[in-house]
Amino acid sequence: MANIKSAIKRAKTTRIRTARNATDKSKMKTAIRHFETALENNDLELAKEKLQDVATITDKLASKGVIHKNTAARKKSRLTRKLNKAVS
Repeated sequence: MANIKSAIKRAKTTRIRTARNATDKSKMKTAIRHFETALENNDLELAKEKLQDVATITDKLASKGVIHKNTAARKKSRLTRKLNKAVS
């Protein structure tokens, strides 16, 4: 355990940020699940909407530094390929 006041504060902010990041990542995973469920049900219009939601969420997380920008791009790319494959 930290003894210095600033180190104690940093440990506290780290716990807070870790919890917030976990919540945000969970929202992203949920959005991806909703997209994949829409694809499985062959509801392509809903899948397109959900893909836009996923793209928005991943871009926000990448800009905040929660996930790396390449990770966000890779997720969006893979999901877009899934949608395009289902459409054709």
